[in-house]
Parts: sequence; structure tokens; C-alpha cells
Amino acid sequence: MKKQLIMTLGLAMLYAVTAMGGEAASEETGLTKDVVVLYTSDVHCGVDQGFGYVGLQQVREQLEAAGNYTLLVDDGDNIQGEPLGTMTTGQASIELMNAMKYDVAIPGNHEFDYGMDRFLELTQMAEFPYISCNFNKEGELVFDPYVIKEFDGVQIAFVGVTTPKTLTSSTPKYFMDEEGNFIYGFLQDETGEAVYNAVQTAVDDARAEGADYVFVMGHLGNEAECEPWTYADVIRNTSGIDVFLDGHSHDTDQIVMQDKDGNDVIRSACGTKLQGIGYARISAADGSIEAGVYSWNNDVSVPELLGVTNSMSEAVEKGIGELDEKLQEVVAKSAVDLVIYDPTAADADGNPIRIVRRTETNLGDLCADAYLDQSGADIAFVNGGGIRVDIPAGDITLEKILTVHPFGNAMCVIEATGQQILDALEWGAREVPGENGGFLQVAGLTYEIHTYLDSSCTQDENSMFTGVDGEYRVKNVMVGGEPLDLEKTYTLASHNYMLKNHGDGYTMFDGCNILQDEVKLDNQVLKDYITGTLEGVIGEEYSDPYGQGRIVAVEEAPGAQTEAE
Repeated sequence: MKKQLIMTLGLAMLYAVTAMGGEAASEETGLTKDVVVLYTSDVHCGVDQGFGYVGLQQVREQLEAAGNYTLLVDDGDNIQGEPLGTMTTGQASIELMNAMKYDVAIPGNHEFDYGMDRFLELTQMAEFPYISCNFNKEGELVFDPYVIKEFDGVQIAFVGVTTPKTLTSSTPKYFMDEEGNFIYGFLQDETGEAVYNAVQTAVDDARAEGADYVFVMGHLGNEAECEPWTYADVIRNTSGIDVFLDGHSHDTDQIVMQDKDGNDVIRSACGTKLQGIGYARISAADGSIEAGVYSWNNDVSVPELLGVTNSMSEAVEKGIGELDEKLQEVVAKSAVDLVIYDPTAADADGNPIRIVRRTETNLGDLCADAYLDQSGADIAFVNGGGIRVDIPAGDITLEKILTVHPFGNAMCVIEATGQQILDALEWGAREVPGENGGFLQVAGLTYEIHTYLDSSCTQDENSMFTGVDGEYRVKNVMVGGEPLDLEKTYTLASHNYMLKNHGDGYTMFDGCNILQDEVKLDNQVLKDYITGTLEGVIGEEYSDPYGQGRIVAVEEAPGAQTEAE
């Protein structure tokens, strides 16, 4: 009954597309059953969201009970995105993929977020192969470019390809040697030809080996910033692909487009966080292929709403349970109290006064230092509203680190002019001495806020920054001990919320060149800095609760006191 509930209530096909199976299509396929390729993409550790792995397992069992062969493949970005991944550096995700009995997977850009060595360790833990025709080390492929699966003598090839944007949408240093030279790559030439040729070679080799069908598993997406390596770029520059199962852009588009020889190719995508399960069905009757997405758009997951249990229930519960235990694990120590509240003052009602949104604090310094250290940028900004709890002196649990930055924003690095830096500081300081969630804690620079001046920032009806029409309150900005040069270009680290998504009204960075794009979550940035660079000990350099003098409030105009006298 539960299986019927899943199929009747839970599976809504967003859109399905059908095409004949290229060279393989015929009235006599040799298949005794339909083959249904189920695929996931951009799970981002959402193992108990949407369908969840319990719902995915139920769908697979239902399809097999209905007389179909099934395969399960993943298009990347599985192991990062929630504490489940951060706290186990991906291991919990791999263990659950093993329990799900995935058949094939490819690396997405976020598979590398825990470092190259760790990713390669995880692939050894996997009980399924990773494939990629373009991920290489010094010109040699790291994985096989394709694998072939067989049913009733019919061979189905899967070719893997990962976006070259990975070099900037994960941490660049993970792809370098100790001298800073890139030794890992994704065939990232400016024309896209290297990727097209790699895909074509893999497709041709798979066909030569006997493949009747060729599925490309891509982590390429449809975003303009990913050109010339989008799924459309690859399809229109290759031939011999039947189906392109795609990830990266979190869309659910189902498209049929023509390859370079004019043959139809299905492109299918299934969204993120298991809100959708993608499928491609090869008909045993005529060899045609239908692809689409089963969607679950409820806030409550399939297992929770429908009470579904199966062989994956225990595995998911175990993974979540171990996560709860790991949250209490002591991972670092602090010699000092790190604060977002004033350690001495209180309001009229005796409540602590939050200062992280109006002035420098030692925890603000620590968080900004983490961005600076992990990014290698010239300057780092962290909005005070994104720093949520104190860290008391003593043992620091993993839970405490994660609750400092609970929103899951991701670190980015951009190129910004000195003028844009100044505008951002001015916008962040506009309410001082009052609170503002966009107030900037900083690393790599120092600045003064002349609070005797009223803010002259302008904004639109949506409270978005539009400019400064008077004297700047922010003055004497120093970068690395040198005055800020308004014409110079600096590298700036912060997160996607502010640099890309206008969070807290920051619009001045529109159009900036993105050097590192959402390379790791903010709480992972902080965790890696504390447990790695600081070797698990936050020392006396952060002892002053009011910080290290990076932000100075100037309450009177220069010379005002003399004039008064």
C-alpha cells in the first residue's frame, strides 16, 4: 500500500520528453524488460529531504516490482551542503550512497571541497565507480572516461564530464602543487574544444566497444557563466549521444535538442536536495527513450509524510544519529571568550547588548580572518548579522562552530575596485552607532567610522544600495598598511549572500569578476581555519573582546575639541 501511495500521491512528472534511441533504436531491441535509469544530482547532503533516500529506494523497488530493470547514477555535488557532509568530510554521504547501491557517479565541483586527497580517499570508499572524461592530473585521466552496463546483451554506456568551472567554484589551491602550479584540471581551454573532443572520444570509444546506447552524465548546467562548457555547448558540438543527464544549475528542464549531425538528444535535469528524481526509460518494445522527473514539492519529506520505511530507513537514521553524536565532539579550544555581545555593558532591562552589528569584536575578527586565510584574498568581509553566537573560553564543539554561521552561505572571491570596497564599508557603517546586520567585520584592512557625520548613502524602495551623495563617514581605509587606492583592483573574499545575491542590500559588486565561486560553506571556512591553520587553539591574539583595532569610531570632527575650548 505504501508503494502505491508513493506512486499515486508522490510522483508528479514535471515534464517528460521522448526520442528514438539513436543508433540503437529498432523494433527488436533484445531487451526482455524496460530499462529505467534513475538519476540524482546536487543532492548536497539532503538525504532526508524531498523524496529522501528512503523515498528513492521505494521508487526503485516499485519500478523493479513492476517488471523493469533499474540503474541508479549520480551527477555530482552529493557530499557537500549540510552538516552531514561538513562534519564527516563526506564520509557519511559515501556510506549512504553505498547503502543505496548506486551504480555510477561523477564528481561535481563540490566533491572537491574537502581537499583533493580527501576526495580521492572517498572514491576509494565508494562501492561504485566514479567516471570522468575530462578530470585529469598532468594530462592523465584520473578516472575511466566511461563504463558500460549490460542487460539482456544490450549495452548502455555512461560517459562522465565535469565543468571546468570547478577550478574556481571549489578551492583553487586544492588543484595545485606546493609551488602553486595547477596539476589537476578539466580541459579548460577558452574555446571549449578540449572538452568537446574528450566527450566525443569517450562516446566513440564506447560505441566501438559495443555500446547500443550512450548516456552522458554531466555536471555542466545551463548558466551563461559556464559557457563554453554548458550541456548545450557539448551537445551541439558532438554526435552519438542519446541522453544527457545533467546537473550543476539545479534546474529541472527537460529538452530535446539536436547534436552537430542533426540527431535528437534528450537533456534531462532533476533539481536539488532530492526534490526530484530523474529518470530515463529505454523501451524494450521499440528502443525509444523517455526522460523526465518525478517531483516532490512538499515541505515535509516523503518518508515523514507517508510513513514510508524500507531498507534505507535504518541507514539514514544511523547517519543522522551519528551526526548528532559528532556535534558534541570537541574539536578545538579557546583561551579567550569570543563575543558578539558586550562583555560588560547591559541595556536598561539588564539584557546583554549585541555589538557585532555595530562595532568590531574578537569573534568578528576571527570569522573575517578565516575568510582571509582560506581564500588567499587581499581583503575579507563578514556581515555582523551572519555571526550568531558567542564562543566561550574552553572546549569548542563542532556544534558551536556550526552555530556561529548557521545559514549555509558559501565563500566567494571577487575582484573589486577600491571604490567598490569603500562603498561597501560606507553602506555597512550607515547605521553606526545603531545596529545593522550588514555591518562589516573585516580582515586585511582597517578603517575609521566618523560617526559625527550623518550617512549619505542612498537606497531604492527595496533598501538596496544606490550610491553615496555626500561626504563619506568611512575614512582612512588602510589595506596591508597602505592607503586604499580607489582605482586599484583588489581581491575580496566574502560569501555568495553578499557578493552575488545582494544580501543586506550590497549591490556595488554587480558585474565583478568572480575568481572563486561558492567554494565552501561559511561554517566550514571557520572550522578549517580553527582546526587547521590555528591547529585547534584560539590564542591570546584574540583576547580583546573589542578586537584588534581594525575598526575605529571617531565621534568628533578633527579639531572640534580645540574649537570648543
